[in-house]
Amino acid sequence: MKHEAIVLFAHGARDPNWALPARRVVAEVQKLRPEASVSLAFLELMSPSLVEAVDAAAAAGATTLRIVPLFLAQSGHLQRDVPALLDAARARHPGCQIDLATAVGEDAGVVAAMAVYAAGGGRPAPG
Repeated sequence: MKHEAIVLFAHGARDPNWALPARRVVAEVQKLRPEASVSLAFLELMSPSLVEAVDAAAAAGATTLRIVPLFLAQSGHLQRDVPALLDAARARHPGCQIDLATAVGEDAGVVAAMAVYAAGGGRPAPG
């Protein structure tokens, strides 16, 4: 039986509140895909790491894992660091299909939503 895990992957920061928007995205994805396991992982400064999240998903029985970078662009870390992390994860979990999605900021729908927000659809920042 096929079990899917979706790992949302963010950069990470020292301030724990930085992750709150990403955690809200996890909750929304879980509502959209209740049959999948949805989790959050970080490149640095926060946990779990991407490696830890993949290991946990595989240990929970996931046979397919979709890694979704919550990054604006497909560059830097996603070109240099993440492929090596995923190669290592694939070697540790040969029974799992591990796929890396394009950075969310590269999606036309996300770009359009950011444009609407910037054009005045967003609420003013507190302060």
